[in-house]
Amino acid sequence: MSLLVIGTVAFDAIETPFGKTDKIIGGAATYASIAASYFTDNINLVSVVGDDFPKEAINNINEHGINTQGLQVKKGEKSFFWSGRYHNDMNTRDTLATELNVLLEFDPVIPDEYQDCEFLMLGNLSPAVQMTVMDRIVRRPKLVVLDTMNFWMDSAWDDLIKAISRVDVLTINDAEARQLANEYSLVKAAQKILSMGPKYLIIKKGEHGALLFNKEQVFFAPALPLEDVFDPTGAGDTFAGGFIGYLARTRDISFDNMKRGIIFGSAMASFCVEKFGTERLIELNTDEVDERVQEFIDLVQFDITLVK
Repeated sequence: MSLLVIGTVAFDAIETPFGKTDKIIGGAATYASIAASYFTDNINLVSVVGDDFPKEAINNINEHGINTQGLQVKKGEKSFFWSGRYHNDMNTRDTLATELNVLLEFDPVIPDEYQDCEFLMLGNLSPAVQMTVMDRIVRRPKLVVLDTMNFWMDSAWDDLIKAISRVDVLTINDAEARQLANEYSLVKAAQKILSMGPKYLIIKKGEHGALLFNKEQVFFAPALPLEDVFDPTGAGDTFAGGFIGYLARTRDISFDNMKRGIIFGSAMASFCVEKFGTERLIELNTDEVDERVQEFIDLVQFDITLVK
């Protein structure tokens, strides 16, 4: 059995209060698959790039045990490119450029050897493409996680609602949850979103942690306080990759184990923001990951006795 990750493999150019970059490697599938690779083997990736995408970057992905047979390389075309500038609070940003390029006509091809996937991560793409992937997998995976954003709420509402209705877990940020549900209260928003079809909802709150909901339960995990945040780009995708990577390793999709998955996902996201792009993620070792997870455990674990 395996984990299948769908999403963008792309170029980013980023400016933050700490500096700026020229084109660097990014993309939802890149972040998610690398994060997941610290927890599970047999990760398969489906995406598309142009022939401007460096082979060295693909090799770096392969070195993390990620199968890129499903990565289409379009000759004579350019890879997806996004450029953004973050404000001083590092929570808001301005998009400076979005060049869809190869994504304009992306037709995801699922290789035969990918068909045994037990876990499916649908990274941020058009809902139509996400549904095409679900249609092309012969046997429904044990768990399907979908990530989306406000752009699709504005431009592809009907398709997005259909896609959401078909998955087990939806991951979005707090602003997107409020927009999707048309509710300011995140608790009310969560219940309305769960009525759309998913069994579980994860609301990412950046430096303020993450919430996990099902129809009866709520779990909150804080974010790790960090001295410096250099680049938040890809943190949400890294979180999702760590989350589903941990679930794929344990093969346990209970609510209690998802709570653990939230912690592992949060730990991976905390690494991501420490350097630009994927630089910090690709250099990690398992001891560092274990130590960071322990920091989260120490952050939230305490003994208390109720006084009567």
